Amino acid sequence: MFKYSTKTIWIALLLIFLFLWFRREDRSIFTEKRPTVESLDFNAVETAVVAQSAVYSADEKINVDVFERVHPAVVNIASTTLSMNFWMEVIPRQGQGSGFIIDRRGYILTNNHVVAKAQKLTVTMASGKRIDATLVGRDPRTDLAVIRIPSGDVEAVATLGDSDELRPGRKAIAIGNPFGLSHTLTTGIVSALHRSIRTEDGNEIEDLIQTDAAINPGNSGGPLLDSNGRVIGINTAIFSLSGGYQGIGFAIPINLAKRVAEKLITSGRVARPWLGISGLSLSPSLAEGLGLGVSQGVLVVQVFPGGPADQAGLRGGNREVLMRGIRLLLGGDIITEINSVPVEDMKQLVHHVEQMEVGQAVDLGVIRKGFSKNIRVMLSERP
Repeated sequence: MFKYSTKTIWIALLLIFLFLWFRREDRSIFTEKRPTVESLDFNAVETAVVAQSAVYSADEKINVDVFERVHPAVVNIASTTLSMNFWMEVIPRQGQGSGFIIDRRGYILTNNHVVAKAQKLTVTMASGKRIDATLVGRDPRTDLAVIRIPSGDVEAVATLGDSDELRPGRKAIAIGNPFGLSHTLTTGIVSALHRSIRTEDGNEIEDLIQTDAAINPGNSGGPLLDSNGRVIGINTAIFSLSGGYQGIGFAIPINLAKRVAEKLITSGRVARPWLGISGLSLSPSLAEGLGLGVSQGVLVVQVFPGGPADQAGLRGGNREVLMRGIRLLLGGDIITEINSVPVEDMKQLVHHVEQMEVGQAVDLGVIRKGFSKNIRVMLSERP
């Protein structure tokens, strides 16, 4: 038999004790069995507490209701364009944006820059179904476009609201596909109205809605909604120093979008009315310096031959003067009213004309050589 010294035995006992001490949390060492799933506290049914439904704030309920009702009408749009690489090889490139269905026939409203130059358009529905789409028409000037999918693939149609009723402070909800993340909802308010921005194509879009609802690349073409789930605008651009969200986004008012969509769907293009002049906005100081006898209006500098204004007898400038180093053509009519509405500057005159239709007559109040005169002009399509 082996004989152990007392010292060896004590050392062995000490090692066993230390082993058990450090493994005391491991219940497998002891006789206690592992608990069952049902016995865990977080799985136990509290019989004393009556089950209650989840409680939502009024704002949360609006967000949830709007998303559930509208998101089936929101789609992801993938546009494929062809370009040349360094070795002159044709390679496809794909961009992404958003859109929403506005008619049960399959018409989808989106931004022009989402679909411009695309050789192929693919729409992904809320259900995940992918469908080839066709271009119906686009309008670079307002950055709007309409595409179409088969009517049988329509899952829902968005309800369009009235952007003329908007006021700063109203709730704004955006649904889109930022960075390709399908059907993302963000919320905010209408921060301001009547903003203007210049697009990459050089076109100036006016009367935009400014919002602080988070808008990022990929949101373009998606709907901006009110608390009732009605579309009030089309998310189109952001102001950013970093390229990402910084709290300033812009949406095209839905009332403008409806007018453009109607023309694109029914004729494939937007025919814009044209007055046929170039003009100079008059400020009180400029008008006084030129001795024109008016405080505001539009000085007609040139009347384009054969245009609507020319046919109506409107007169342009006939003598050139140099004022503060700038050559001005004076002697033309001064437009002070359009359809009895005072005209302050060229921007306002253009805005009034663009609200009208090709073939519609407008009454211009003008001053010619110090005398007031009314001239009716029949608007034609801009060449």
